Amino acid sequence: MGVIPYTEKDVDLLARLLRAEAEGEGKQGMLLVGNVGVNRVRADCLDFKDIRNMNDMVFQSPGGFEATQKGYFYQGARETEKQLARKVIKGERFSPAENSLWFFRPEGSCPAQWFNQWNVGKYKLHCFYSPTSSDCPSVY
Repeated sequence: MGVIPYTEKDVDLLARLLRAEAEGEGKQGMLLVGNVGVNRVRADCLDFKDIRNMNDMVFQSPGGFEATQKGYFYQGARETEKQLARKVIKGERFSPAENSLWFFRPEGSCPAQWFNQWNVGKYKLHCFYSPTSSDCPSVY
């Protein structure tokens, strides 16, 4: 049972996203990206009011993931990434992305705010941003 409804097709889709967005940051980096993805499905706030499933989240436009525009995303999911995807779908959360809805890789240090959301931490090259609990209680 997961914190969001899912099928094996959803696990595969999230696994491909984890690898395409954060493979260079190892398993922990991929888990953090997974937290952001699951949070976007859980959220009913801000930019994510119409996101109700994995497919909506991965292919959200505008505001989705750049990785979906590159061929690497469309390669088959590997079992390692599927295991990571299952962890976050089942509710495991990892700092600093426990409640994050956004991440990006800046040229230098993380800005304190990004699109009016506060920075909650950095892992390797990615900065993570979370809404307040009052703005988006469904991710808390």
